[in-house]
Amino acid sequence: MEDMRALSYGIGQQYFEERDYRGAIRALLPVVEETPDDVGTRLLLARAYYHAALLKPAEEHLLEVLEREPTEYYAHLMLARTLERQSRRDEAGKHRRIAAALTGDDELLKPHRS
Repeated sequence: MEDMRALSYGIGQQYFEERDYRGAIRALLPVVEETPDDVGTRLLLARAYYHAALLKPAEEHLLEVLEREPTEYYAHLMLARTLERQSRRDEAGKHRRIAAALTGDDELLKPHRS
């Protein structure tokens, strides 16, 4: 079973790298459902949702990542970007500030230009 998860993850990662975000979602979703505490896979799934412009599922998975790993700066940054794309800039600002504080990088305070 572990081999199937690894294979699905690898396929999902390949789809993501090829910018086939919906293919990545199809490959990664069963892995996340089977191993919900795997923060890395869930973060990649959230990124695929974000790039596929499926912002609500991206937000949900990013919140799950942050529930498990509150100091995961990249999840805060991606959540900020996801919220900005939904015109929720006030909420996004909080996550930008956290990402900047966690990394010491004030450049993260600047809104993302898509």
